[in-house]
Order: sequence, then C-alpha cells, then structure tokens
Amino acid sequence: MKTNTKKIVGIGVMTAIVVVLQLLGSFIKFGVFSISLVLVPIIVGAALYGIGAGAWLGLAFGITVIASGDAGLFLAANPAGTFVTVLLKGVLAGLAAGAVYKAIEKKNKLAAVITSGICAPVVNTGVFILGCWLFFMPLISEWAAAAGAKNAGLYVITGVVGVNFFVELAINLVLSTVIVRIINIAKKENKE
Repeated sequence: MKTNTKKIVGIGVMTAIVVVLQLLGSFIKFGVFSISLVLVPIIVGAALYGIGAGAWLGLAFGITVIASGDAGLFLAANPAGTFVTVLLKGVLAGLAAGAVYKAIEKKNKLAAVITSGICAPVVNTGVFILGCWLFFMPLISEWAAAAGAKNAGLYVITGVVGVNFFVELAINLVLSTVIVRIINIAKKENKE
C-alpha cells in the first residue's frame, strides 16, 4: 500500500510539473513554435513509474498544449486533426520513453535513460510531422510559400521542426539523465 501511495503521489507531482513546464515553456520560442521542456518530466516519470505513467504524463502534456493555446494556429485550420496530433504525440512519446527505459534498465540504467531521452523527442516530433502531412498540408504549403520555400515537406522539417527538435533533444539528454541518476542514488541511499 505504501509503494502504491508513493507512486500515485509521484505521478501527481510529475503531472503538475508537466503542466507548469508546458505553460512556462510556451514563452520560449524558436521561430513560430515553443520548445517542449515537458518531455523531461515525461521521461523521468516513465523511468520511475512505468510505461502507463509515461502515457499519462504525455496525455497531460497534450491536454495542456491545447488548453494553453499553443496549438492555436493548427486548431483554427483543423480542430479534429489538432486534437489527434497533439494528444497522440504526447501519449506515444511517453509510452515509447517508458517502454525503451523498461527494456534496457536491467542491463544499464544510464543507457536506458539516454535511449529514452532520445526516443521521446523523436516520437514526439515524428508524430507531429506525420500530423502535419495528414491534416495541415494546405496550411503548411501557405507558410512555405510565404517563406519563399518551394517544397512544403522540406519546409516542415527544416522550418517548422528543425531547430526545435535539436534543442529539445539536447535538453532531454542532459536533464533527464541527471535527474534520473540523482533519484536512483537517493533511492539506493534510502534502502541502506
């Protein structure tokens, strides 16, 4: 019972961190889109509390993105496509981070968190790009034309997600690795 309560509280704290970071992160922009600092607590939560916690935290991320207005440009163009893309990218990033961590953690916890830290932004960005192609190509084509780009698909990768992806990847690799290592050290000390 005590472990279950700790897990519920831990996931609750991580959920609050996800919401706060998404709301604060919406002010940090490279180009049109904000940097997603939220993947760090999703990765950490998935590593500490499991795949289901990762999915839950990803869902909280998606809901906060929509509620904060950060997806406003897409909501105006295609509300259903926006909900599907935004919610799915968060949930799948959390699921993937948790699954990768779980698959590798027994062999090497550091490798597990590093791989999880790579996986989450790759899935998040990959689903976003797929959503752009499925639901928003007319809008993206307009943006590309206005920017002088001849290829809307290339514009999505270079103009819409390019810098954001690499910044998010670097942040995730550094912060989630450090945080999970600190928590694992604290857990080890509490057992002794």
